[in-house]
Amino acid sequence: MTAPLFPGGVAVSDLQVYDWAGADGRCGGSPHLHTASSEGYVVLAGSGAVHTLSADGPEEHALSTGDVVWFSPGTVHRLVNDGDLRLLVVMQNSGLPEAGDAVLTFPSAVLDDPEAYARAVALPAGDARADAARARRDLALEGYAELVAGGPEALHALHARAARLVRPRVAAWRELWAATVAAETARTRAQLDALGRAEPGLMAAASVRRGEPTPGDRAYGMCGRLATWTWPDPEDPS
Repeated sequence: MTAPLFPGGVAVSDLQVYDWAGADGRCGGSPHLHTASSEGYVVLAGSGAVHTLSADGPEEHALSTGDVVWFSPGTVHRLVNDGDLRLLVVMQNSGLPEAGDAVLTFPSAVLDDPEAYARAVALPAGDARADAARARRDLALEGYAELVAGGPEALHALHARAARLVRPRVAAWRELWAATVAAETARTRAQLDALGRAEPGLMAAASVRRGEPTPGDRAYGMCGRLATWTWPDPEDPS
C-alpha cells in the first residue's frame, strides 16, 4: 500500500519571522523567489507585511491574524515583521523547496557566480549560524534594493539568473516530483476512473499518517525560525 502524501502534495511549516532590523530599519527576512513552486501564508499571530516584486510591480500586502496570501513562482517576496509575526507556510511541490527551489536576491555579481552564490547562501553549524543567517539576509536586502530601483528589466534579469543557477538541479527535481506530486495526481485520476465505475478504488486502502515534529530547536530559514515536521515515506507501507 502507498502511504498518502499531505493533502495536495504540499509541505507546511510554522514560521516565526525574524525580528532583526535591516538597513532600511524594517525587521524581517531575506527577499527571495521560488523557481518552480507557489507559496501561501496563513497568518497565525502578530502583524507585518509581505513586500513583493512581480509582473504587477512592487507591492506591499499587510498581514494580520487570519489573513491568507499566496503567490506564484518568480514572485520576489520579503516578509516584514511589525510585531510577533507568525505564519503557517504552505509550499507547493513538497520536496522541491527543500532541494534548492529558492533563489535569494543577492547582488548581480553573486548571482552570476555559482560558487560565490553557494558560499553566500550556506549556513554553518553551531553558534555562528544566527550571525550567518543575518548576514545572508542583509546581502539579499542589498540586491533587493537594486531590484526595486531597476524596475521590470531588473526583475527579468533576476529570473534569467535564477534559472541558470537552478538548472543543474532540475533533473533531480523532476525525479522527486514524478515520485510524489505527479504520482499523487495519477492516483487521483485512477480513483476518479474507479468511482466512475462505481468501485471503491483507493478507499479500500484508507489510512492515517502523522507528521512528527523535527527534533531540536527551530531552524534558521530564509525568513525566520522554522518548526517543521518529518513526513512519513510515501512508499512505506507501515
